[in-house]
Amino acid sequence: MVNLETVPAAWASELIDTYEAGSSFFLASPQRTLLAKGEAARLSVQGGADRLKSLPQRVAELLARTQFSGGTPSVVVGAIPFDPAKPAELIVPQTARWAGRLELRSEVEDKRPDASDYKLRPVPEPEVYERSVSRAVTRFQKGDLHKVVLGRTLHLTLPVKVDVRRLLRNLARHNPHGYTFAVNLAPGEARAAWTPDETNGQEPRTLIGASPELLVTRTGGRLKANPLAGSAPRSSDPVEDRRRAEALLASAKDRHEHALVIEAVADALRPYCSRLDVPDEPSLVQTSTMWHLSTVITGELSDPWVSSLELALALHPTPAICGTPTDLARETIRDSEPFDRGFFTGAVGWCDANGDGEWIVTIRCAEVEGRELRLFAGAGIVAGSSPQAELAETSAKFRTLLQAMGLNQPQSAAVREG
Repeated sequence: MVNLETVPAAWASELIDTYEAGSSFFLASPQRTLLAKGEAARLSVQGGADRLKSLPQRVAELLARTQFSGGTPSVVVGAIPFDPAKPAELIVPQTARWAGRLELRSEVEDKRPDASDYKLRPVPEPEVYERSVSRAVTRFQKGDLHKVVLGRTLHLTLPVKVDVRRLLRNLARHNPHGYTFAVNLAPGEARAAWTPDETNGQEPRTLIGASPELLVTRTGGRLKANPLAGSAPRSSDPVEDRRRAEALLASAKDRHEHALVIEAVADALRPYCSRLDVPDEPSLVQTSTMWHLSTVITGELSDPWVSSLELALALHPTPAICGTPTDLARETIRDSEPFDRGFFTGAVGWCDANGDGEWIVTIRCAEVEGRELRLFAGAGIVAGSSPQAELAETSAKFRTLLQAMGLNQPQSAAVREG
């Protein structure tokens, strides 16, 4: 019998302290903290767009058969990949514990006791990434492609195993206003794609990160989405940092990129809503490493049976993490990126038997296995994009994980700032 335990907000830090890599799902949002453990049931969903469309109904049926004690709705947790041809990983946990907002003291942070002798390998090399951006910008001149998000990775090898719990705590500490997550992943094809250390064969594989972007949340008949598009690196100089924020808000290129995303998100949500509120102007949000253009979209559902998972799949992938038109952007990504994204730019979250839930865009993330990490970062490319600026943007986005690992920004061509 599975059970659900709701704990006071003050206990949120205890949830992260009892997280265990290999058997836990963790998600901390600005409102709540969830720790799920064990596996009462697993939904095996092979890839394919048609099968993905049937996922909400299959999840609803699974949750109806798996009841928590005390009459509390059961919950499914897990991750959805970027590529619909790849399998999703969704489970009903044996236990699920909830608390309020997670707040951690900064003075407790561990710096870099296990990361002093690491090896770093960029995929692709920076020059190759810049050429991919240039090719995409050239394609925009044909008028068929309007935006594409191109990613790259950093492969880190450490002298000892990664302390996943400590990494998770540091991510949460540096990003208190975002969404910190850790998802236990089954061993899969990604292992061969990034060739981790040969000693990692029996190690847990964990998707971990601190995303600033909410894909969608549903509470009763209400929904909220918070797409981000248009970014600028932060500066340690307060004057320069404010200048960058103001320049981002005034940037015609970034506002155009943002408008493409907002239009697509609104169009995807409108069929589900009796009311949809879309602000006319974007606002600024910040993380420890980046400024972003942000728009908070809210609405009322016309059908109370539409679940948060169905809404997430209707939105995924947004132009914020793929591009527009979607099919052409996917084609460009396949031609440009020499790696499998896996769950990068997918979604992580939960959905309960009532249909409520929360799904986060899987960015500022890494896959961890033993002594190996594969960090991901991407940038939205539109007409007028500069290859050097887009490389610098991805370098800044890598800092979220590098900072949590206790690593300074490597001063090498692998992540150079342009």
